Amino acid sequence: MHEEIKAYNDSMLPADKAICTKLAREIDKHLTGAESKIWHRHPVWFLNGNPIVGYSRLKDSVRLLFWSGQSFEEEGLQPEGTFKAAEARYTDAKQVDTDLLKRWLEKSAKIQWDYKNIVKRKGVLERLL
Repeated sequence: MHEEIKAYNDSMLPADKAICTKLAREIDKHLTGAESKIWHRHPVWFLNGNPIVGYSRLKDSVRLLFWSGQSFEEEGLQPEGTFKAAEARYTDAKQVDTDLLKRWLEKSAKIQWDYKNIVKRKGVLERLL
């Protein structure tokens, strides 16, 4: 696990730390070849510079966010924002279904929208093939 991400997880209260640590381990395990770092103060994983998945502490939960998640057509992911992102929220590490998370992570590597160049394209997203 990347040291900055470990420090982020360690800064959480015990229940949230357990969720974050479980998410980070599963993401590292199944999203091979991804670069991970703290981006905008939260752990995020990138493929070829494109943000794929990350998580953050909210007031009442830990949010797992897939930048292209709306295109996965998966139950358990809720639309987030005005682009293609989708999220799942957790209040306990036991809620993290590792089989489901693995499937989402596999889809995240195959189904991507080009967030890396969204500013250059003036807010227009294009699907990566």
